[in-house]
Amino acid sequence: MSQAEAAGPTGTSGQSPRNPPAGTTGQRPRSPGNPRNPLWTLGILRSEITTTLRRHRTYALLAVLAAVPVLIGIAVRIETGGGGSGSGGGPDGGGPAFLTQVTNNGLFLVFAALAATLPVFLPMAVGVVAGDAIAGEASGGTLRYLLVAPAGRTRLLLAKYASVLTFCLVATFVVAASALAVGALLFPVGEVTTISGTRISFGEGLVRAALTAAVVAASLVGFAALGLFVSTLTDSGIGAMAATVGLLITVQILDSIPQLSGIHPYLFPHYWMSFADVLREPVHWEELSKNFQLQGLYAAVFGSAAWARFTAKDITA
Repeated sequence: MSQAEAAGPTGTSGQSPRNPPAGTTGQRPRSPGNPRNPLWTLGILRSEITTTLRRHRTYALLAVLAAVPVLIGIAVRIETGGGGSGSGGGPDGGGPAFLTQVTNNGLFLVFAALAATLPVFLPMAVGVVAGDAIAGEASGGTLRYLLVAPAGRTRLLLAKYASVLTFCLVATFVVAASALAVGALLFPVGEVTTISGTRISFGEGLVRAALTAAVVAASLVGFAALGLFVSTLTDSGIGAMAATVGLLITVQILDSIPQLSGIHPYLFPHYWMSFADVLREPVHWEELSKNFQLQGLYAAVFGSAAWARFTAKDITA
């Protein structure tokens, strides 16, 4: 039999003439797992989010975060003896000002806990998850197998980033939920006095607390992209996590040096505490808007850098 006869009518060896490719000559028909299938993309996304949230390390991180509001609530209860001696919120709406209100209204423990965890605990947890996203797969020898599936590097990277963002949201709401439960158990709850001095109902206060948690989660978007970029630079998961956390500490030190005030507005943690403006009446959006814009800029820059690095990277593990 000649080669032309073996190739079949399409001129491609092994191609069945009864199953011609759709719209393209000489190519195999799409399989159900083709990356162009949106269901396949959703499957990858679901798998990455599930894997991230079910790891023992994730449970440990969430347990530590949930314990912070418990410790704060118990400390305030012991210090005040449960008495309502708190005063009004301070002018900047910082953590200490929220703490003075906890004994009057347990809902303020949500804001105090978020203020306490945002500078260190929350971003460190996100740094661990983001730094391990790609580098951890490489060090574990599973990255090559993930790319064998017809997912494509771009879709896999997007799924990894989405899983890190999901962790940001889950971690933030774990802190808020733990604080709300502890605050309601140890202190009275009721109408909320805003930083502006006005009073809102407890229901509206709950809405403000949920909005605050969402703002805190959104504040970690840029740092998550930075961590993902670092994760593409190495095949060591521990090294990527350490480098990401090290960058966090370095940038926060730079943000605290007055002589470097000119660069402060460009550092990703600079507007993190702007979430306090949610508890003003009306809500002040100026600092919040600057925070969202800065996080979007970091996400775009370091997300693009991660994509450029990952798509050109030689996968050896």
